[in-house]
Amino acid sequence: ALTGILFVGVGIGFNAKSLFGNDPVALLYDGVRNACSLPVSQLGTISNIVNICLIILLFFIGRHYINIGTVVYILPLGTFVNLGTFLFPKIFVTNTVLSRGIGTFFGCLFIYVGVSIFISVDIGLDPFTGLVMAISDHLPWGFGITKIGFDFILIVIGYLLGGKVGVITFITALLAGPSIQFITKLLKRLLQNIKLL
Repeated sequence: ALTGILFVGVGIGFNAKSLFGNDPVALLYDGVRNACSLPVSQLGTISNIVNICLIILLFFIGRHYINIGTVVYILPLGTFVNLGTFLFPKIFVTNTVLSRGIGTFFGCLFIYVGVSIFISVDIGLDPFTGLVMAISDHLPWGFGITKIGFDFILIVIGYLLGGKVGVITFITALLAGPSIQFITKLLKRLLQNIKLL
């Protein structure tokens, strides 16, 4: 679970520093940060505050998705986001479109893999995924489609709060749900095979 959180946090930090826009979840964090007139260095703190608020909401609409992992998720996330924002300029030292694009690719990949790891270990969901799962329980389609709709709602809210929208915002809104669903299936199959050994 901690490995998954590390991937997610670093991925969010990478995307925030790439200047190509934030993924929908990080866009909400960035919008709240902007609305509170805080610097980018406070993105990790804001992410923790938003996640605590979401856990409270999830308690009322889908409390069966809350477990020890949900609480574990928010404790180190802010630190890992700050780690990602710190590492990005150290790894991608040239400020070119290609370098930032590669950084963004890894940022998105880290987020998808991190969320998938967190879902696969089955000790509770992160607040955003738990909320999407709770909503999808009441809809006729699966997690992937629900996640796309949820992400577009986050984009609107984040943008209205002043978050940075870019090409990555819309690419991740379309790809995150199906990608996480696909990677999670692979990881669960891998974990089952390991258990059989």
